Amino acid sequence: MAQSRPAVVVELFTSQGCASCPPADAFLEELAANPDVIALALHVDYWDYIGWEDAFGQEAFTERQKSYAKAVRSRTIYTPQFIVGGRERVEGNQPDAVASLVQDHAAAAGPVTLNVTRSGDQVTIHAEADPPLAAPVRVQLVRYRPSETVAIERGENAGMVVNYSNIVTQWNDVGTWPGQEPLEMSAPAEGDDPLVVILQTEGPADILAAARLD
Repeated sequence: MAQSRPAVVVELFTSQGCASCPPADAFLEELAANPDVIALALHVDYWDYIGWEDAFGQEAFTERQKSYAKAVRSRTIYTPQFIVGGRERVEGNQPDAVASLVQDHAAAAGPVTLNVTRSGDQVTIHAEADPPLAAPVRVQLVRYRPSETVAIERGENAGMVVNYSNIVTQWNDVGTWPGQEPLEMSAPAEGDDPLVVILQTEGPADILAAARLD
């Protein structure tokens, strides 16, 4: 049985076909080494048309990025883009800005405590809110691969060899929690890849709690 550790979620929307992305990918690798940060790389698919198909890219991640844009009434999406705590958006590779936001989120006391344990192919999720939540939150289960190295042969990054960290492979809604009574639920979690449980308000917007199991 494994137990989780809470941390600040940083999402990076990136692509192997984006010339501006490698510096942001390198910064995410630094973030991934910080135990107080859950750094997640979501590879989008809208750069594939220029000659190099990102093997990690998924339409679902493009749609998630679009949902973030829609939530703030923006008509544009951009790579690289960081989302910190489900709330702040940082376009381009701006390590200082992201690091400052991570510190702010880490210092803020949230209303939700979250504990996640795994036994075999099942994960058990327990959460409590004090005070109770005013609106329901989505319970999300994320799986990722810790690292991969890719030799890019075509497109804007042709000839580069790039190290990628915490590559998201699945991002699934597994339930909704009203936030009044404590949450106690189980979900399947087959395989050895690390996982993250995220409790996030609708929008998508604020991440109220997150916990990782390596």
